[in-house]
Amino acid sequence: MTSIVILTGAGISAESGLGTFRDEGGLWAQHRIEDVATPDAFDRDPARVHAFYNARRAQAAEARPNPAHLALARLEAKWPGDVLVITQNVDGLHEAAGSNNVLHMHGELSGALCHACDHRWPAPLVMDAQDACPACGARATRPDVVWFGEIPYHMDRIDPALSSADIFVAIGTSGNVFPAAAYGQHARRMGAHTIEFNTEISSASRDFADHRRGRASETVPAWVDELLAT
Repeated sequence: MTSIVILTGAGISAESGLGTFRDEGGLWAQHRIEDVATPDAFDRDPARVHAFYNARRAQAAEARPNPAHLALARLEAKWPGDVLVITQNVDGLHEAAGSNNVLHMHGELSGALCHACDHRWPAPLVMDAQDACPACGARATRPDVVWFGEIPYHMDRIDPALSSADIFVAIGTSGNVFPAAAYGQHARRMGAHTIEFNTEISSASRDFADHRRGRASETVPAWVDELLAT
């Protein structure tokens, strides 16, 4: 049976009100990545990093899945083969839409991680630099997200999935963040049919055989309809 692997980036959640890196006036536009999304930034000023992610967590809590998220959940439920969503997003919109087979390669805003002992637990809506780890008691709690310079999660599952995919799809990704930026090239080299959904040409567009331009909330449901009708 045909297996489908789908990579999603910030563009799929943009229509749910969660800004991308490049959105003017958005959370990312107000902060330098070096100040809020690296291990060094956390070591220098954990309070500032927590404040940034508290704002993102609050924003994500108010967001709702859009038709693109819902279409992917419908595809997983009705497709006779395997459907795996690999997301670069740290929100929970895929799960809220009904998707079950989701890998968060960059972690999740809903998780907390101890910088000292690696214990994980559900994050409260507001985290603080003085919060104690429930396992070891260290005041070294951080969001359970992958920062720039850190190794993404679930690589042991992602690499085999890419190698065995019959169809590889990228939705709303810029093609600038590795290793995800190379997934289209790798999947195509391994024999997958590759499709890119984006509003514009990305840095990785050349790695895809098929391109669907437009809003994800329109193009993704239309593609899912096509697949399920075959």
